[in-house]
Amino acid sequence: MALLQQSMSRNRILRALAPEDFARLQPHLEPVSLQLREVVIAPDAPVDELFFPETGMISISTTHDERRIEVGLVGREGLVGAVPVALDCVTTPHVYFVQLSGEAHTIGREAFCAVLGESPALRRLLLRYVHTLIVQITQTAYAHASLSLEGRLARWLLMCHDRTDGDELVLTHEFLSMMLGVQRAGVTLAIQNLEGAGRIRAKRRRIEVLDRDRLLALTNGSYGTPEAEYARLIEGG
Repeated sequence: MALLQQSMSRNRILRALAPEDFARLQPHLEPVSLQLREVVIAPDAPVDELFFPETGMISISTTHDERRIEVGLVGREGLVGAVPVALDCVTTPHVYFVQLSGEAHTIGREAFCAVLGESPALRRLLLRYVHTLIVQITQTAYAHASLSLEGRLARWLLMCHDRTDGDELVLTHEFLSMMLGVQRAGVTLAIQNLEGAGRIRAKRRRIEVLDRDRLLALTNGSYGTPEAEYARLIEGG
């Protein structure tokens, strides 16, 4: 099996690594397919593997009474499992599951931590990424507390749009209801309102983004801060 070449990876963390750090990780990276609804990190179970998504998206969700509410989202910009590993936690109470199927490269925790111990630069990059993810989660809390349903939906659509190619998003009403923490009827109404205003076009199991600027106008500052922090800390050197 051919080793992943850094220039061929679509994962922005892998591409941001110094070449010598990527070379340390390279022999341990294995390609995997991410299947829709697959749980890649279970709550309260040992975090044995980390995932660098190349395509697809993984939700970070909290569960209560068999109900899931999404608090974070990781796509090709990130590393799944970064928080518990960076903070030296064996387990996490959150569930990480595939929201949009795709491809990733996985690495065992022990191998990753061994490289982490050899490279201060990699540790610095990891902690910077964890910071951006924490900012994303805090903005999610702000959005749930202060935005209208349409505003919260607009924010999630922008985040998903950032992590996919093209303007069409494969998102079911079931996933959207989880993302927003509301019943499906509320999701349907919010979609209808955004579509009626010309911001999106709804299709079966798909939503097409028509006007990002008009979606952004609904988010009241809840979108953009994590993205700016990522650009500054990860890709700005």
